Amino acid sequence: MLQKLFATGLVLCACNAAFSQDSTKTPALEISGSVDTYYKYDFAKTSANNYTSFTKSHNSFELGMASLKFEYKTGKTEMVADLGFGNRAKEFSYNDDGITAAVKQLYISYLPTSWLKLTAGSWYTHIGYEVADAYANRNYSMSYLFSNGPFFHTGVKADITSGKSTFMIGLTNPPDRKTVPDDLYRKLSVIAQYSYQVSDNVKATFGYVNWRGADTSKGSQYDVVITGTVNKHFNLAVNGSLATRKMYEGSDKFTSNKNWWGTALYLNYDANDLFGLTLREEYFDDKNSTASAQLNGHVLASTLSGHFTFHSLTFIPEIRIEHSNNSDMFVKSSGDPTKSAGNFLIAAIYKF
Repeated sequence: MLQKLFATGLVLCACNAAFSQDSTKTPALEISGSVDTYYKYDFAKTSANNYTSFTKSHNSFELGMASLKFEYKTGKTEMVADLGFGNRAKEFSYNDDGITAAVKQLYISYLPTSWLKLTAGSWYTHIGYEVADAYANRNYSMSYLFSNGPFFHTGVKADITSGKSTFMIGLTNPPDRKTVPDDLYRKLSVIAQYSYQVSDNVKATFGYVNWRGADTSKGSQYDVVITGTVNKHFNLAVNGSLATRKMYEGSDKFTSNKNWWGTALYLNYDANDLFGLTLREEYFDDKNSTASAQLNGHVLASTLSGHFTFHSLTFIPEIRIEHSNNSDMFVKSSGDPTKSAGNFLIAAIYKF
């Protein structure tokens, strides 16, 4: 298996070199990675109160993900092979099995000019503020927005840069599918993104994706992220998303639109290089049970995370409190339904 993996990497490197024979820059291989693990305690003593990605556990130590990323660059080309192993990686690649499930990203990019970048392969989604790698997020637990949006895309895309603006458009498989089995409905998705650097301290990004599901349903998601820096100690971000879905009724007829929507505010404070705090306030509305049959309403989730950083090692103690208008969404320790839930966790993350 490892031999096949390395052989694939060598083939990609050879393709990369072929694209860049006219480059005068020396090729460079960069290797980076990370490891994360955590302990979580649910106040109701159950794992059933978790509806977001990667932290469905109670009173146990859990493995997150071990990641290894290879980046090979020349003057005009780039190859990225980003691999992940562990529970977090398995949940991220929930449609895959075998060695394919370990592939978080695998793509080749070519820059014919300074303002155009062409990419083919599989890469992280452009939708949302949070990402799959624990070290790249301020909170360790994930938002409802991240958990119910796409995780990655596989296909081709073009990034065009002009001044303070960047535009991306692509054609991909349905979201979260590196391959589409023969027995599933085949319909390519369109993805797009527009980013504008308002000032040195403010950036706005607008994202879009549509899809046709394996069950022949179809839908779209619209997303916006705004980030801002106040000073060297304080910055913030706002993420909002709206997703719509129509179910297939036969004879080219679909149900009326059902949707979910949500917004999350991130307040980030760093006292110094050693200590920081992040408060995430998220409102997620799924009254039509479009994203999940269990929600059937809205939920307000408040997450406070601390950051203690020692060189490449970060500890994140975190407390999360959630409240829903659906009295059956969460459960008490007795097993009775309730509107509220809470948990505490502490995570350790090492990045190199």
